[in-house]
Amino acid sequence: MPIQLLPASAAAFAPRSAPTIVLGSRVETWLTQALKRISRVKRPLNSVPQHYRFLTETLGASTAIWLLSSLMLPNAPDSELLKDSDPLREAISNYTLTPVQAYVVHVDMVSQHEVAFKLTQDTIDALIDYHNDIYSVDIAASTYAWPEKDDQIKKMQETFVQAVNRFVYRTGVRALEGLEEEGAGELLEGRSDSVKSAIMNLFLPLLPPPPRVVDLIAPAPPMSNMYFVPGQWWQPAQAYHLVPNPVDPWQVLPSNPGTSTAGAPPAHYWSSLGMDAAQLPSPTPSYSQSPVHVCEPPFYTSAQLASGIPIMSMPMIPLPSALPSCGTSMSNTGFDAHGWGFNAFAPQYATI
Repeated sequence: MPIQLLPASAAAFAPRSAPTIVLGSRVETWLTQALKRISRVKRPLNSVPQHYRFLTETLGASTAIWLLSSLMLPNAPDSELLKDSDPLREAISNYTLTPVQAYVVHVDMVSQHEVAFKLTQDTIDALIDYHNDIYSVDIAASTYAWPEKDDQIKKMQETFVQAVNRFVYRTGVRALEGLEEEGAGELLEGRSDSVKSAIMNLFLPLLPPPPRVVDLIAPAPPMSNMYFVPGQWWQPAQAYHLVPNPVDPWQVLPSNPGTSTAGAPPAHYWSSLGMDAAQLPSPTPSYSQSPVHVCEPPFYTSAQLASGIPIMSMPMIPLPSALPSCGTSMSNTGFDAHGWGFNAFAPQYATI
């Protein structure tokens, strides 16, 4: 996109001067007709220099003021406006039609094909007065108070003064069709609405500071089960459930009390089961005759003891001398019609 350049007369606070006009090698027919229409004295318009001279003199005259738009603005703050039941009378009493006037500072019919307007000093002063005396009062009353509010309003007013002095309205070069006698004119084809929107966008809102972020501290949980007694803390008794310690699946209790206890659970396992009331029988001592084995006595698991079997109902375990011999090998046993049998011819004691 080519750079859009404006003359020095379009800068903020710059005095008015003759507009800069850029024409092509061929002048458009509609521009020639518009210049002939407003000319009081017939003058030749057969070349580009003739068009340039006539257009510069017409748009640079002091009377060449264009009406861009009109704004309906209140003439007093909202708290001082007249309240009337008749809307028409209320509007006439409280609002004033403010014209937005401007003059041409630049005409480009070669690259951008646009015309640029700058607001007149009377229009700038009227907008600044409205912003300071009415708009600022209304917007200050509609916001809450904070320590830097007055400074913020003053800064907003200064920003508006700079913006309205820099305001330049650009539109298509065909806007010159609204040219009238003595260089005055009016925007046609609905361009005034875009001017009104652009000017009202200069009135910025007053933004209060954001609320401070406060760290929320979660309250401590209520101590429902704890009671404070002078001099000590006391907690009511709670019911504890009997939960045995976890046992690895490979650590299984041996079925024979006389075998090795390498896989037996630790000593605190039985204390955790709460079996203080029951006494387990002592394991049967082993004899020096290693090949001789005795029949295994009845074995009661911890689950049976915990299920409530009374200790007195257990059968009496006979002494080792009263137990029958089970033999030393498969040769001492035999099969009968009913399964396993006892060989009466087996020796009473095995040899060493």
